[in-house]
Amino acid sequence: MRFALLVAIVEQSLEEEAIDIAKANGAGGVTSLTGKGTGLNEKKTFFGLTYERPESVLLFILEKRTSVKVMKALKNELHLETENKGIVMSVPIEHLAGIASNQIEAFANRLKEEKEV
Repeated sequence: MRFALLVAIVEQSLEEEAIDIAKANGAGGVTSLTGKGTGLNEKKTFFGLTYERPESVLLFILEKRTSVKVMKALKNELHLETENKGIVMSVPIEHLAGIASNQIEAFANRLKEEKEV
């Protein structure tokens, strides 16, 4: 079984919605980090400081095919490409330790169900 790290960086206000979408499409656990970022066209505040919007960085370890499914769902349901509210990417994992055996079983069962359909 191959795994991928799915990284979703979304506006902080979309964090819960993004997690719900990911879970509905096969994600189990998630690690959430708080960050701040600027876009291509930086916005300046009254004192000439750069505005940095609060963002959530969501990290999911998923089976490779599940990561693609979750990525597509996040992109489409949060309208990431058209509304500029975040970004999502997938990185292959070469080595992995510490993942619970019941999580691996859940991934395997989900893959079996998808093949049967």
